[in-house]
Amino acid sequence: MVALFSCLIGGVIIATTRLISMHQNKGKSIAKCLADRIDYALNSDKTNDGKYISSYECDTKTVKGEFLLSKKIYTNITGREQANDVIAYQIRQSFKPGEVTPELANKIGYELALRFTKGNHGFIVATHIDKSHIHNHIIYNSTSLDCTKKFRDFLGSGKAVRKISDRLCLENGLSIISNPKRGKNHYGKWLGDKKPIAHSERLRNIIDEILSKKHIDFDDFLLQMEQAGYSIKQGKHLAFKNKEQKKFIRLRSLGEGYTEEEIRAVINEKKPFANRKRATVKSQSPVNLLVDIQAKLQAGKGTGYERWAKIFNLKQMAQTMNYLTENNLLDYKGLEKKAQTITDNFNQLSIQIKDAEKRMAEIVNLKTHIINYSKTRDTYTAYRKAGYSKKFYEEHTADLLLHKAAKAAFDEIEGKKLPTVKALQTEYSVLLSEKKKAYAKYHSIKKEMKNILTAKANIDSLLGEDISDKEKEKHKEQR
Repeated sequence: MVALFSCLIGGVIIATTRLISMHQNKGKSIAKCLADRIDYALNSDKTNDGKYISSYECDTKTVKGEFLLSKKIYTNITGREQANDVIAYQIRQSFKPGEVTPELANKIGYELALRFTKGNHGFIVATHIDKSHIHNHIIYNSTSLDCTKKFRDFLGSGKAVRKISDRLCLENGLSIISNPKRGKNHYGKWLGDKKPIAHSERLRNIIDEILSKKHIDFDDFLLQMEQAGYSIKQGKHLAFKNKEQKKFIRLRSLGEGYTEEEIRAVINEKKPFANRKRATVKSQSPVNLLVDIQAKLQAGKGTGYERWAKIFNLKQMAQTMNYLTENNLLDYKGLEKKAQTITDNFNQLSIQIKDAEKRMAEIVNLKTHIINYSKTRDTYTAYRKAGYSKKFYEEHTADLLLHKAAKAAFDEIEGKKLPTVKALQTEYSVLLSEKKKAYAKYHSIKKEMKNILTAKANIDSLLGEDISDKEKEKHKEQR
């Protein structure tokens, strides 16, 4: 199983991870397969003569033999053998160029392996510095240290590796992927910012640039398009082609704002020119909160950062960023709306539970009065027949007081028919069942509310002023 999480931000590689199952190759022994993988990882030319290599519960000089021996012991202990066994696992972890030192990269790789394997498997961490992006090769034994178990790859294992890696990177002030996507390409071979711009996009940009100039007519527009290197095809549909294009592109295919009629209207000032890049801001997705947070943390300055830094630390913000990613709350409006919804739901549940508890207390009280009334009715009848004798009252004070309290409670019902004890017991049972269900939701939503409000508080403390500025800008653009 291979799990790769990759992303491009500004054409550079951000901290990425890949989990690879290493099987025995056809025609090769397990020893040879292990040697090939481990020797590549430990290559002295890539690790500065072994300076950037670390290991856990194994020696880098004898690691191949140790891994092989553990497998033999496992077979002897369990009696189990597999034809297509996973002999080891490899985690590849790469970092943004120029952001991390080899020493720190190795330290992060070691901690990643330790947390992911929970310290139950021996591993090596080799940090390669031969590429523009520093990266780790982490190889861990599929057999446990006590030789009684094998590591079982599980659904979502790649995601688990990424989460641990992201948290470690954030704790160390490094960049992470804001919108991870699964892929099959090698971790160091994503296309960077040199990817050629689409011909249609380039044509729109040229048109935008020419239309932004004042005092031009349509002939000037066509002339400047020619000067920009475009051939013009006039007729029913106006079209343009530069030297790199194979076919002409019709204006009407460029989308709203780029038909010949719309361009003429702009030139004749019948329609105001709005730069397309500015006009589309409203329709674009809100700025990714993770990008904002990382930029703020890496800037390390400003009143927002200083205020936040006095209270929180990178570990707490790492937890917040993981929470935002897992719950797809990567824009502030979504976070704000979710926080309000959860808070409202929590308050409604609280009211529901309190109302149930209040009614249950009333039922218990009323049921007690009904039972007491029934038990003391004969005593009160005798007291009345005795002419309300003081001597009788002193002898039966407790029963008479209970009877009087019961009658007072019944009078408060105001003309309603007094329910039976059985009916009250049934109502109480229903309320108790509903209360238990509500409490289960209550505890769950309380935990969720605490998490999201904590995340929002962290964001507000760190980015409060920036978010406010963005909202002001947005209102300006909408005017």
